[in-house]
Amino acid sequence: MRVSITKARAQLAELVRRAEAGEDVVLTRHGHAAVRLVPVHTVPSVKDCRVLLDALRKSGAAKASAGLSAARSQDFLYDDETGLPR
Repeated sequence: MRVSITKARAQLAELVRRAEAGEDVVLTRHGHAAVRLVPVHTVPSVKDCRVLLDALRKSGAAKASAGLSAARSQDFLYDDETGLPR
């Protein structure tokens, strides 16, 4: 969407809402692109990231179950009598 700066003054709130929704909003001066309105993406704080990671770890631990032992999982590759690879 291209809008002249003079027209944008009257509808700035609507243009900002559209830019936040992901629409490409370009303000023009004398018919040439001057600026682009883009939403600001906030960066989560370290504390917020840690809280999220802790919640994910707890969720994963609650869903995890003990599986089969991997101690002898590759025995099928070796001959029973000689112990050498097949």
